[in-house]
Amino acid sequence: MTEVVAALIGKENKFMICQRPEHKTRGLLWEFPGGKVEKGEMMRQALSRECMEELGIEIETGSIFIEVVHAYPDITVHLTLFNAQIISGEPQLLEHNDIRWITPEEISEYEFCQADEEILKKIKDEWKQA
Repeated sequence: MTEVVAALIGKENKFMICQRPEHKTRGLLWEFPGGKVEKGEMMRQALSRECMEELGIEIETGSIFIEVVHAYPDITVHLTLFNAQIISGEPQLLEHNDIRWITPEEISEYEFCQADEEILKKIKDEWKQA
């Protein structure tokens, strides 16, 4: 099983989603910023590294919002989504095809990776940006 971390970054009652690069697996689907945890890395370290590498932002990682396990045909992931906030930098397209800030009501307008379905349901039901 592959450990994956992601960030639920909110701003003004919206949260950030990123569109995967076209050339990658599940290309052009939407997801939360983050990535794989490398060997010897702690989850929060991995999330900070991924956000810096892919978006050029420094984040502060808060509590876990949700954990899900999803089996794709090619990989099984254990995805941990953390509440997070940007503490420095502006998101840049260093890896992704696009970045959007959306409200929970706009979720249905985007095609997400399958592993995110349970997360999106919880966001619709429970998420409120402080």
